Amino acid sequence: MSKIEEILKERILVLDGAMGTMLQRYKFSEEDFRGERFKDWPSPLQGNNDLLSLTQPKALAEVHRKYFAAGADIVETNTFSGTTIAMADYGMEELVYELNYQSAQIAKRVANEFTAKEPQKPRFVAGSIGPTNKTASLSPDVNDPGFRAVSFDELRIAYKQQVEALLDGGADILLVETIFDTLNAKAALFAIEEVKDERGIEVPIMVSGTITDASGRTLSGQTAEAFLISVSHIPILSVGFNCALGAKQLTPHLEVISAKSDFFTSAHPNAGLPNAFGEYDETPEQMASQIKEYLEKGLVNIIGGCCGTTPEHIKAIADLTKNYKPRNSMVSI
Repeated sequence: MSKIEEILKERILVLDGAMGTMLQRYKFSEEDFRGERFKDWPSPLQGNNDLLSLTQPKALAEVHRKYFAAGADIVETNTFSGTTIAMADYGMEELVYELNYQSAQIAKRVANEFTAKEPQKPRFVAGSIGPTNKTASLSPDVNDPGFRAVSFDELRIAYKQQVEALLDGGADILLVETIFDTLNAKAALFAIEEVKDERGIEVPIMVSGTITDASGRTLSGQTAEAFLISVSHIPILSVGFNCALGAKQLTPHLEVISAKSDFFTSAHPNAGLPNAFGEYDETPEQMASQIKEYLEKGLVNIIGGCCGTTPEHIKAIADLTKNYKPRNSMVSI
């Protein structure tokens, strides 16, 4: 924790880009997702990217290597959907611990490779904790507004299992990201605090919400400032935003939390907004030119990319970032 804090006071840290975008380049088939171990699995598995940590570990390591080589200081584990709640879609709840543990191990091995080569630039692994595919604040049934598909306690238990596996696998940081429902995030943060207390450890925690539309609110209705206030009781390392919007659209919301937060701030926006085919057209140069505004205004301590970003995007961002000082933070944990 103290090591990361000290580095963040000296320079802006670069987070990696999109794992899903990179994995799509491999064009893995159903058979590739299954591998030998899951060849007889009863349900379709194509699209279960977290499973690739078990069936295509070399590809995962290669993606991490490309991001580190591009200039990333931190890579995320391939565990965005690594909870029993999300894995229920594939009937793979019992594999959750293994998926998270192996994902963290793969990323940590690559991080150690790069740290050994460049001790002056240590590399870190952030355990990616996604929002799950259920929401604790909103009803999925328009005819029954009071219905909830998941409870706070169910989320807490699921997140706790994920957190334990990520830490056992070697994650240096825990990243609760793409938060569209702050109640889900609170369950994750509660679970992390439980594990910290039980193990008597401190772990740097990054919290990253997502603004879902031009109204400037999360899906569960919070403004950027309300989101910040609702997670500020936890001793976190950084708070910020990712996904949903491109760098340009994210700027005003980042300005709000940067001005009002004593935590370090982070941003990993998409490569612009998706086109009609759901693809991202923003080039590395275009994205870097927009992120330059963050740097000139002193808004961030951690910067990276989300959907549609590649090692080329991260290299452009990393090259630009070297010329700027980090946002001045009063954070004290």
